[in-house]
Amino acid sequence: MIARVRAGEAEAYAELVRAFTGVALRAATALGAGPDAEDVVQQSFFKAYRALGRFRDGSSFKPWLLSIVANETRNTVRSAARQRSAVGREAALTEPDPLIPPSADPAAAAVARERSAALLAALDHLSEDHRRVVTYRYLLELDEAETAEALGWPRGTVKSRLNRALRKLERLLGEERGLSEGGEGR
Repeated sequence: MIARVRAGEAEAYAELVRAFTGVALRAATALGAGPDAEDVVQQSFFKAYRALGRFRDGSSFKPWLLSIVANETRNTVRSAARQRSAVGREAALTEPDPLIPPSADPAAAAVARERSAALLAALDHLSEDHRRVVTYRYLLELDEAETAEALGWPRGTVKSRLNRALRKLERLLGEERGLSEGGEGR
């Protein structure tokens, strides 16, 4: 596909854009772009197109694009000089609540929404590197090698940061659970 784009076939790049817009939007949103996520993604695709000459043949496009999205998101957040809230991320990451089929348990659906909100709020308390590694590995469903490539880190760094991030998330979610059960954050 990249060879077709390099050969000047505009439709080939349009196919890449269609294929990766969703994951790029989720990445930009999860990494803090908030309402600027669409602009970040558009700018990222533009920069990716201009940088195709530096794309290594045989590499995967998705991690390469997501590293551009992450850098563009970071630049946007810094230039705006403001932090995005977990609430804004949650609204952009999740689709509108689906209609609950009559056979579904409304209580189970409510618990799932609460867990999702708690996870997104906990992600907001992680360092940028930890939030990025968790987002890429689990929310964007990249495998370990793709995560390493997208972040520009060695696989060992991905493993160690992911391990630390998951332990912190577990602590944060445990504290949240303790507070919601009437405890004082055990």
